[in-house]
Amino acid sequence: MPPPLTAAGFLRRPPPPPFPVVPPAAPFAVLLAILMTPGTRHAPTHQRELLSTATEAPAHALRQSPLVLPIPGFDAGELDWLLFEQAGVLTTAQAEQVLTPATVRAHLRQGRWRRLSRGLLLAENGLLRPEQQLWAAVLVAGRDAHLAGTTAAIEGGVQGLRPGPIQVIVPADRCPSVRLPRLPGDMPSVRVRRTTVFPERHRQLARPPRVTMARAVIDGASWATGDNEARDLITRACQQGRVTVRELREVLRHFPTLRRRQLIRTTIADVEGGATALSEINLARLCRRHRLPGPDFQQPRADATGRNRFVDAHWTSARLLVEVDGSHHMDVEHWSADMLRQNEIWIAGDRILRFPAWLVRDRPATVAAQIREALSAGQSELRPPARRAR
Repeated sequence: MPPPLTAAGFLRRPPPPPFPVVPPAAPFAVLLAILMTPGTRHAPTHQRELLSTATEAPAHALRQSPLVLPIPGFDAGELDWLLFEQAGVLTTAQAEQVLTPATVRAHLRQGRWRRLSRGLLLAENGLLRPEQQLWAAVLVAGRDAHLAGTTAAIEGGVQGLRPGPIQVIVPADRCPSVRLPRLPGDMPSVRVRRTTVFPERHRQLARPPRVTMARAVIDGASWATGDNEARDLITRACQQGRVTVRELREVLRHFPTLRRRQLIRTTIADVEGGATALSEINLARLCRRHRLPGPDFQQPRADATGRNRFVDAHWTSARLLVEVDGSHHMDVEHWSADMLRQNEIWIAGDRILRFPAWLVRDRPATVAAQIREALSAGQSELRPPARRAR
């Protein structure tokens, strides 16, 4: 049996020691990727293992590649470092800079490499992994392309978002068109947008290149398919500590005519006021629309065991609390815990109203009417009794 080959066609070296010594000539971005602790799918790209070994299957059998590639050693060439940095995806121009065109054609003809599209290659013969899909989207979009929107937010660590097309932005002065060549079937759709506002401080040092979290959230909210999707992105990014309100406002001021600008400003203000979930954002919007006094969100309240619990909304003057329950509250354990907590609140003399999240979203008038009645009842009980005239 012939010895195993690397993606570049050279003899494969034995696996490196657990703590490899990095060659001094290694690119700075690669050093960062090596020093960072590998994470999960939700961790930023530059904190995960970047490349896999080449699949040794025949060209007609496409299958998923292993997830770990040995770090190039001291004797590694420019191609090995390039493949390590870019997860095995490279342009034809990059390949022909370190190899001869005849060698590149030989890799493709013998099935060791794949041609993904015009001018784009994969130095493996397996199916594209998610990280390779991101690299392919950035490289096919051309020079100065960066991951953006929801894609960049997910790569930056925001959890719970629904992945969609890979979103990429390019400077508007770079090229007049954003049309892409045809991509293979194992590649999701790519949506490229041009921008006239792309300062250096909006660019994140990452592999693949992406925008900063604040820019990703603002762009993603503007590009969202619906208002609730935009609010959900802003709320999740802030609640999970990936971005601050100040950073969002700093980016937003660069876009005076941005789509959904007023909605984004209002949502940022709600988050700053304490709202930490989309259901609480909807409740705050409901109060403004129906002219109800604004509550305090996420106020701590000690339970019977002395632990601090946070209530969704609290009108202190009327001693009224409102909880907006998501679908997870229907679980048996959550349900019983919510009932016990509700009993403690009633025993302490406060009122509590509970609404499912869908009712706040779809029937706001019904929710507003009950809150208004509860506020009126609470205020009347707090008024001192009128003195009888003698």
